[in-house]
Amino acid sequence: MAKKNKDKSKVCLPGVCPSELRFDLVSKDWVVIATGRAKRPETFKREKRAKKEVSQRVCPFDKIDTQEEPTLIFSQGKKVFFKIGNKIPKNWTTVSIPNKYPAFIPYLKLDRKSKDSLFQTMNAVGFHEVVVTKDHKKQIAQLQISQVKEVIDVYHGRFKEMIEEKFVNYVSIFHNHGTEAGASIAHPHSQIITTPLIDSDLRKALVNSKNYYKKHRKCIYCVMSDWERKNKERVVFENKGFLVICPFASKAAFEMIISPKKHLPYFEKISEKEKLQLAQALRVALNKLYKGLGDPAYNFYLHTAPCDGENYDHYHWHWTILPKTATWAGFELGTGIEISTIEPEKAAEYLRKQ
Repeated sequence: MAKKNKDKSKVCLPGVCPSELRFDLVSKDWVVIATGRAKRPETFKREKRAKKEVSQRVCPFDKIDTQEEPTLIFSQGKKVFFKIGNKIPKNWTTVSIPNKYPAFIPYLKLDRKSKDSLFQTMNAVGFHEVVVTKDHKKQIAQLQISQVKEVIDVYHGRFKEMIEEKFVNYVSIFHNHGTEAGASIAHPHSQIITTPLIDSDLRKALVNSKNYYKKHRKCIYCVMSDWERKNKERVVFENKGFLVICPFASKAAFEMIISPKKHLPYFEKISEKEKLQLAQALRVALNKLYKGLGDPAYNFYLHTAPCDGENYDHYHWHWTILPKTATWAGFELGTGIEISTIEPEKAAEYLRKQ
């Protein structure tokens, strides 16, 4: 049998550093920071991205009267009283409407069943709404802070009303920008979906953050935020209430997390002052992506404590922004381990300058 080569100098190519595996303290997952094939930050901007805008003769959101009855209307920062059956006022600026093709539908019974003592089913009970801003072309990155705050007002308003229903245990708020990110309509819009379930990704974060709190009597998110503010190398932006960072174990190049500096488990308890601070942080973060990466496709979404009646004071709500800077292939799909081709420290440094 041939002996293994013990000369470590011949294992790696000259001048090539190994990639780095990083551990996510909350999810307990590992991600790969592929320093061996890392890109310079500016190369992401130069990459050509196909702008596949959905072909629509008439945008359904430009003809808002053709949509379902609105559940909430705002005009220039103020809530508009709306009576069912009336026409939507022409001066609307942000509106929430039921999705015409909902994934979840309000219904009183879950009707949970077991089939053949092995498989389970239940009704997909919940709300599914679309939050639409009036301008057909301006995305959130291009809006005024007051307009972004209005969008957050609508998120918050619907959130507070939806959680009053018994069949709502979790509220998911998300935004898809660009066809690569799953946006089927070019007109800027977000979605709100409620579910009777708590997804496995969030459940894992809830369990791990609770375990950390039991052991250290501290919120793990607050501990990480304090470290980031002290060291600053992954901070993209901060104001009095919020911190924007490229996380240590980023799942994608230029991923950003927007987190309240104060310990806040429940999004529904956000104050007016905090909504304005969040609007600034969200607008700045998205605008930096827009300028720095040449308007990439992205998703952003909220993770907050469930509304199922349990105590989640150990949790800390936050928004995640995930640009579509790469495509999952066999390794990612087969292992669930994400690969990022830029160090979060370099990504944050680049974004700070935008």
